[in-house]
Amino acid sequence: MNLLDVENLWVRFPSRRGVFDAVRGVSFTLGRERLGIVGESGSGKSMTGRAILRLIRPPGIVTADQISLEGVDLMKKSEREMRSVRGQRISMVMQDPKFSLNPVMTIGNQIIEAYRLHNRASKSEAYAKSLEMLEAVSIRDPERVMRAYPHEMSGGMGQRIMIAMMLIPNPEILIADEPTSALDVSVQRQVLDIMDRLVKERGMGLIFISHDLNLVADFCDRVLIMYAGRIVEICDADKLHDAQHPYTRGLLNSLPRLDAPKDRLEVLQRDPEWADADSVSGRV
Repeated sequence: MNLLDVENLWVRFPSRRGVFDAVRGVSFTLGRERLGIVGESGSGKSMTGRAILRLIRPPGIVTADQISLEGVDLMKKSEREMRSVRGQRISMVMQDPKFSLNPVMTIGNQIIEAYRLHNRASKSEAYAKSLEMLEAVSIRDPERVMRAYPHEMSGGMGQRIMIAMMLIPNPEILIADEPTSALDVSVQRQVLDIMDRLVKERGMGLIFISHDLNLVADFCDRVLIMYAGRIVEICDADKLHDAQHPYTRGLLNSLPRLDAPKDRLEVLQRDPEWADADSVSGRV
């Protein structure tokens, strides 16, 4: 059984010009794998991740034939029931995760709170578990970090702390929304290695949302390419550079390459028919 089945997901927002469709008929599955979602800004990547956790608030409208977590349809759960899903079964690392931390609480108190919210544990047990998780994401001197405040941490440390906080309830699925976009290459690789190791050790499913095609091709198992709220192509990550859809080809050709320098990069040419085409199914 798949960890996650998404069928015909739509996210809509009313506006003065009518209803805007941010996500349109998206369908895919997630197993115990690293699934990448790529596309330009505004393609619907982040909205898809938020909709899975039902984090889209009114006036936003989310509809789907089903969003099933191991056979249980999340669309049929009440808001109260969803609170036991968020964090405990599905966690999400938001964009610029450091800024998701509470600036007036110590890091230790925030991680302890995240753990005790989903587990009946004493504060001392939660403290020990928090130290263990900070060590798991390669943070040195975790006791000092537990006493620190978010503004005392670098960008890379903040990313790791948020990953630790999202993983401490031991979720089945982690949705990572561009968690490495603000990091330099060396720290980026460290964060990816941490996520990769934890996914493999825990047997989790990972949805990795990014605009970096080369990064996704190197890190993920499968890739969904989104344009204007739709999935236009699905392929194995190691075959991404052989993708056939003209939008995917355009994204790839617009990237600078050290092995094939050009005087001028290609400009992505968009076809209105790509947005109107039928949604591609991502089932395997």
